[in-house]
Amino acid sequence: FHPSLQITATDVPDAGTVITAANVDRWQHLLTPSLRWAVRRGVPMEVADPKPIVFEPERADATERYHAQVELSPDKKRLLNYVAGVPFPYVDLEDPDVALKLMFNFENRVMFDDVDGRNFACKTGALDVNTGVRVERDYRVGHFRRLFYTGRLRVEPTPTIETPDEIRYREAIFPILEPFDFKGAGFTYNRYLEPGRMDDAWLYFPQVKRVRRLSTAQRSEGVFGIDVDLDSYAGFAGNPAWFDWELLGKKTILAPFHAKNEPIKWADKPADFMFDDIWEPREMYIISARSLIPGYNFSLRVIYLDVQALLIPYTEVYDHQGQLWRAYVQQWKSGLTRPMPYAKTAVYDVPTNFIAGLTVFDMQQEHATFCEFPASDFPGEEMWYYWQGDNGGSVEDDFDVQAMISAGR
Repeated sequence: FHPSLQITATDVPDAGTVITAANVDRWQHLLTPSLRWAVRRGVPMEVADPKPIVFEPERADATERYHAQVELSPDKKRLLNYVAGVPFPYVDLEDPDVALKLMFNFENRVMFDDVDGRNFACKTGALDVNTGVRVERDYRVGHFRRLFYTGRLRVEPTPTIETPDEIRYREAIFPILEPFDFKGAGFTYNRYLEPGRMDDAWLYFPQVKRVRRLSTAQRSEGVFGIDVDLDSYAGFAGNPAWFDWELLGKKTILAPFHAKNEPIKWADKPADFMFDDIWEPREMYIISARSLIPGYNFSLRVIYLDVQALLIPYTEVYDHQGQLWRAYVQQWKSGLTRPMPYAKTAVYDVPTNFIAGLTVFDMQQEHATFCEFPASDFPGEEMWYYWQGDNGGSVEDDFDVQAMISAGR
């Protein structure tokens, strides 16, 4: 199964066109509200021709093999008879459950058996319309890890690691290496197959020698002083069962899927909160999500899901007055066999996808957090280690609270 690349818009700029504040009105039909805001703040968008993004062979094969048996549970909260691959590859846009099915497709598209992202950097600070970002904090993070227990494709055991707790996946971010007042801090959580079971999540702050539990509602907040809420990782990292979903439409929008600059290039001031690279016309599903969790930070989340890639280039969130609040934009490097040109360990036998950078900008508070993968001051770091298993990847012991505490010492 390989979705075809289709572009329905007829009014798109030629490759090489640069969209700026001077001509943004001409091309605003290809931009989301937050991207129009960013371009008017100085972000340049060089247009490139679209390129196809194909599934890894194992994912395509599993999709064809298992999709016919998959269905939604009667309460529309979980998948039944799911094994591996994309559960609903042939969606009907008239299906009343289409938005939820598309999000289950996304959730099972972005997974790898195990992921270890190492030594990346984030900066956060206030935005000035004339001088750009005034950096307040400069972060270095040792590891971002995920380990999937279901839908596994390449690393034994496949397709499932059996656990009595019915874990879907485990995730951890630790240790923070800089700044000094967060040094050694970390975060880890378990996501479960049972939709009624909330995540078990823990934060660790070595400065106060304290581990504390994190509520599910707090996933809509940033941790460690950054603007990135936990439910926005990779575009969306919440549990689909905890939201009401609606498909708002489908249209052609510019998106950053084939980064050309290595290392990442940030735009000139005052737009230095955003990467400066190429954008291509892509067909997107536009999907809204309203949280069912009391105390959730946002009234509405609007997700842009690529029709062919089933990856999310950006998400926009709205406050409880219905006003646009923040945007989460991530830059993909798609169709490559290694995340960095010099990689020797993180080398894969199939084309895959890597995140080169991301930015979250708060249009109400004039604030931003922007990250590069890996940090430019870690020369030789290969960053994205997929499918490594026991050979240097993410394993179960990496996610324990005790491992987090030990790493932070």
